[in-house]
Amino acid sequence: MKSHAANFITISNMSFGGAAIMATLHEYYSYSVLFIFIAALLDRYDGKVARALGQVSELGKQLDSMSDIISFGVAPALLMYEVVLVDFGFAGMMMAVLFIVCGAMRLARFNISEANGYFTGLPITAAGTFLTLTYFAANTFHPAFYLFLFPILALLMISTFTLKKV
Repeated sequence: MKSHAANFITISNMSFGGAAIMATLHEYYSYSVLFIFIAALLDRYDGKVARALGQVSELGKQLDSMSDIISFGVAPALLMYEVVLVDFGFAGMMMAVLFIVCGAMRLARFNISEANGYFTGLPITAAGTFLTLTYFAANTFHPAFYLFLFPILALLMISTFTLKKV
């Protein structure tokens, strides 16, 4: 049981990301936001549990990245595409795809790099959670704001600036 605790948390994260996608597809946007935030909470603890139990593994690292692309790449991009970018047609679709692609690139780079106590680029968890938070202000911002926000977050994810891990 102990050896699977962290992976169970990671799979739960992935499940909430998948549920967020399905909620968005059925226009239950508030549930989608809630599910993404629950996924973020779970993501915060899967690595801590793995380290605390001495169960860090390559499988866990890869599973965490697969979970993150669903919960913090696809789910937030689809949510905000449906809420604000859908009216921009192809341009809106491209912004959502760009966010997802850059998030995947960020995760792939992380998976092949040595752990050094720093993140390179904005973590996808932060980018996806921030994008999801803007749901609450979607009526405040002009929809065109998101045509700038999506690529800014995407570029920050693949940038080379470093952040100390906390």
